[in-house]
Amino acid sequence: MDASPDPSRRVTIYDVATVAGVSPSTVSRALSRPGRISALTADKIRAAADALGYQRLAGLPSGEPAELRLLVMLVNDIGNPVFVELIRGVEAVADAAGYTVVLLDSRESHVRERLVEEFFPAVSGLILASPRLSDSGIRMLAKTRPLIVLNRAVHGVPSILADTARGARTAAQHLHELGHREIAYLAGPETSWANGMRWRSLQEAGSDLSIRVRHSGPNQPTVSGGVAAAAWWEQHRSSAVLAFNDVVGAGFMQAAKERGIDVPDDASVIAFDNSQLASLVSPGLTSIAAPSRKQGEAAARSLIEIIDGGRPDPTPLYLPTRLITRASTGPAAGAPRT
Repeated sequence: MDASPDPSRRVTIYDVATVAGVSPSTVSRALSRPGRISALTADKIRAAADALGYQRLAGLPSGEPAELRLLVMLVNDIGNPVFVELIRGVEAVADAAGYTVVLLDSRESHVRERLVEEFFPAVSGLILASPRLSDSGIRMLAKTRPLIVLNRAVHGVPSILADTARGARTAAQHLHELGHREIAYLAGPETSWANGMRWRSLQEAGSDLSIRVRHSGPNQPTVSGGVAAAAWWEQHRSSAVLAFNDVVGAGFMQAAKERGIDVPDDASVIAFDNSQLASLVSPGLTSIAAPSRKQGEAAARSLIEIIDGGRPDPTPLYLPTRLITRASTGPAAGAPRT
């Protein structure tokens, strides 16, 4: 077999595993904790790594490293304020337990998410926050290191989630009580698990409450995504809008203001996350709040328990959401004002 590496990309532990004829998890153990596998297998893996030109990330120790007590947390967009409290929750528990947290920003790319593999020789555990990887890709990662997923349910993998489906129903109920009978959902990325859950729950709530629901998207989960959704809304007007997240909601309201559309008189707006942004925009953005800091704390606590030998619990843990009302929602046109 030609073991020459492709110079156009970095060699990964998956390449080494293929050449050595072992699993990626075995390669990871051989490079980080060689005492846990046989000397013959370790020699074979090292030979394959040398032949491929495998290099560890700069700054990581070489040879037989000491225990680094390192957790890697991967988020899909560091610019999204929803991740601030998640990160703080993880770091608070990790610091108390003597672990260091390394943060990776995938920039909404499942390809960049695979770069987490480069930390395998040193990392103790992984936290994936709203990952865009496929379910099979996440399960493969879970075979190599202790792993917790946030805001996504993957069969067989421990996960901690905000109850986003119930949150969508709560939003629909709130708008129904204000007299709204049409809701436009400004969707997020197609690869977002939470996006699918929110849309399905909104459809069910719409059927139960006799509310017409429409779908716009997919949209980028950014301010520009909200601006683009506002252009769509002008062609498909509804009295109420439910945005994928606060950032999309803020982008919609920004574009609405520039187009002379009043919020909430012309369109009531609700979003998800209740990040700091929701209270900073004008009018204040009604939002479905997730217990982000508690979610981060629970993730780090569960992950460290697994690292210490605990058995992973694949049953998803759902944390409750709640509606935070602000000035972006009001009675539908013609509905009585209280």
